[in-house]
Amino acid sequence: MSMGSEFREFIARGNVIDLAVGVIIGAAFTGITTSLVDQVIMPPIGLLLSGIDFSHLEIVLKPDNPATKADELVAIKYGIFINAVIKFIIVAWVVFLLVKLVNVIRRADARKVEQAPPAPTPTEALLTEIRDTLKTQRP
Repeated sequence: MSMGSEFREFIARGNVIDLAVGVIIGAAFTGITTSLVDQVIMPPIGLLLSGIDFSHLEIVLKPDNPATKADELVAIKYGIFINAVIKFIIVAWVVFLLVKLVNVIRRADARKVEQAPPAPTPTEALLTEIRDTLKTQRP
């Protein structure tokens, strides 16, 4: 088996394709999550906390010196970290809800399979036919 055919077989597997789709959807979902946190969730939280904008919270270790352009601001920007944690919690919650939905659907499908009576085996079908024939032959 050549390297090219092995690679085609590897790529054609469902798991690789599913993973690629998941990564692409996840990347697109990042933009939605960022917008949700920055424009929808954080403004009311900031308003409740006296107008604090988390993205600007920082601890300045070395202030910016405009006189010398070589010196730059050195700061621990913990507000951006808080935003990232909130984004993570939102993504984790959405993934939890999606997994829960998939599990509900799988359980419903499993119940349908369990409730359906199994098809008779060929022997059972033949015996049923013989029984029915004997019933009709009796006076």
